Amino acid sequence: MSVDYVIRHAAPTLAGIKTGSLFPCSFSSCKDMVRDLRSFNRILVPRGLRLLPLRQEAGRVLLYLFRPAALSRDLSREEARRLLRQAGYDRLDQAACLRELARRLGARQAFPHEIGLFLGYPPEDVAGFIAHQGKACKCVGCWKVYGDEEAARRQFAAFRSCTNNYCRRRAGGACLERLAVTTRPAQ
Repeated sequence: MSVDYVIRHAAPTLAGIKTGSLFPCSFSSCKDMVRDLRSFNRILVPRGLRLLPLRQEAGRVLLYLFRPAALSRDLSREEARRLLRQAGYDRLDQAACLRELARRLGARQAFPHEIGLFLGYPPEDVAGFIAHQGKACKCVGCWKVYGDEEAARRQFAAFRSCTNNYCRRRAGGACLERLAVTTRPAQ
């Protein structure tokens, strides 16, 4: 897995303006995947980020790059907690929620639409998507919007701008260490 690939798929998370990013990646072996994840996490963890595999199958893995402090903040919101309880999450601490999300993704049954909460999507949009089964949204960008359309459009534009900026900076020679913005854990 290349740094360019991670930047292309997760620049807003690296920049600290998005809680998490989810993207697929191919690996020739489980050993290569573990080696690459360790290598990335040596750089990312001190900057307040983590890269985890959420689902593996036949040489492919679904990777989740996230900011644990931001995820804790997002999952502690009452609307997010309500949605997780409705979805059947028994424990609501971050580690338990991540384990349950990975279990659900691995089970390959109904897609866990609550995943939007792990990506920093507004809970009202996650709830709207679930209630309307993905139909009748106000607009579509990184997610389907059921709540504040203007705020979402501003966020979509910020994410696009960030990704373009990070790809340009990477092409100019910037390394991952420079592009992964350091955040401090919540006190």
